[in-house]
Amino acid sequence: MSFLLDCLLYHRERHTSALIIVDRDHISLILQEFHDCPYMGHMSEDRTKERVASTAWWPKCEQGSSEYLNTCERCQKANRKHGKKYGLLQHIEEPKNPWETIHMYWVAGLVP
Repeated sequence: MSFLLDCLLYHRERHTSALIIVDRDHISLILQEFHDCPYMGHMSEDRTKERVASTAWWPKCEQGSSEYLNTCERCQKANRKHGKKYGLLQHIEEPKNPWETIHMYWVAGLVP
């Protein structure tokens, strides 16, 4: 249900508080305010969505928030994948057939 109060349009669903309806042109500003501002500290996706959902509403709010948060460059750098590091020795499974696996060692820069 939507209603107008003091020149602002609000959205309200059952048993929830009234939320300000955000115009499409202002969605990115709202997300910046709740996620990018220094005093908010680039919170997690869930916490940011929770904060936005307590104040504002727009159609497909969850989807739009996820798209914005998943493209945050600062968060992408901070949340790198934690897998095996490239270039280090890794365990290789024992081969079951001859010549299935070949190992080579490169040695360079030896002084005669």
